[in-house]
Amino acid sequence: MYRVNTLLHKLLAVLIVAVALTLLSCNAKDESGKHKTKTEKNKSLDEADNEEATVTDIDTAAYRKKVEALANGDTTGRWPVKHTPFPLDGAILPFKRIVAFYGNMYSKRMGVLGEYPPKELWRMLKSEMHKWELVDPTTPVQPAIHYIATVAQGSPQKDGFYCQRMPDRQIDSALNIAAMGNAIVFLDIQVGKSTVMNEVPRLEKYLKMPKVHLGIDPEFSMKEGQAPGKKIGYMDASDINFCSDYLAKIVRANNLPPKILIVHRFTQGMIKNYKNIHLHREVQIVMNMDGWGEPTLKFDTYKSYIYREPVQFTGFKLFYKNDLKKAPNRMLTPEEIMKLKPHPIYIQYQ
Repeated sequence: MYRVNTLLHKLLAVLIVAVALTLLSCNAKDESGKHKTKTEKNKSLDEADNEEATVTDIDTAAYRKKVEALANGDTTGRWPVKHTPFPLDGAILPFKRIVAFYGNMYSKRMGVLGEYPPKELWRMLKSEMHKWELVDPTTPVQPAIHYIATVAQGSPQKDGFYCQRMPDRQIDSALNIAAMGNAIVFLDIQVGKSTVMNEVPRLEKYLKMPKVHLGIDPEFSMKEGQAPGKKIGYMDASDINFCSDYLAKIVRANNLPPKILIVHRFTQGMIKNYKNIHLHREVQIVMNMDGWGEPTLKFDTYKSYIYREPVQFTGFKLFYKNDLKKAPNRMLTPEEIMKLKPHPIYIQYQ
């Protein structure tokens, strides 16, 4: 009887060890697989250096490699930006470079969207896209239509705000043009004497669409009472945070891929308290160098305000007309722009 009991005890011990090993194996799979614990979800790019993947299901190694390549050898520690969260699955940046045409259908003075019929517009846009594909074959090009959906005005409108909201039929036209070439759409807001808190929610039905993103223009945010165009306006980090928080909620509520938020800038004063700008896994922020002029001025502007105050990603704007006004009377080429640190991942033509 004693031998039988001893044998049963041994068998029970073996069974317990086997179960324990199975549980440890399952936990190991959970830790090494793509889906992480709640704590791990909030880890930044820097904190995940020794991990293979995160909850985002993106290729984190490829993401890290791309953002390091965008830094273009910067050794100051600014780029790539530290402590940025990995984006959700479906993120466009930094895997693709966005090349956008900008403007408003009511005006030939505000950009190419108002100057050319759709077929000619697409011929031109594809030509610009091809130039960027040649200069950086490692980064596919994503076309975009960047439409000014709320336009600052020099006089008050019926509601007292100095901005005019485009009718749905015009925004729908921008979406239709984008659909001709599988482009994404940016709806841009110039708030005038209104606020982003008042204007952004008006576009919610469009922002719920997977291919529609947002742009904001601090130049026309007139917090001190002047009429737009009389003085360069500004936005605070709190304005940008409202927009990114709003977009993040839309992404979560509608199970969308990350939104992109373009913030235009060409002076020091246009953005206040940049260090307080919040980053989300659901939103990718691009600080877009929006100044026009000769090549040296544009480079200086980029270095002074975009490079020195890093947020997340950077953009660069080219003007078909205004950049030609001063010697050497030409636009910068993609080859020249690719010498910048960091490389812009969003390119806008006006």
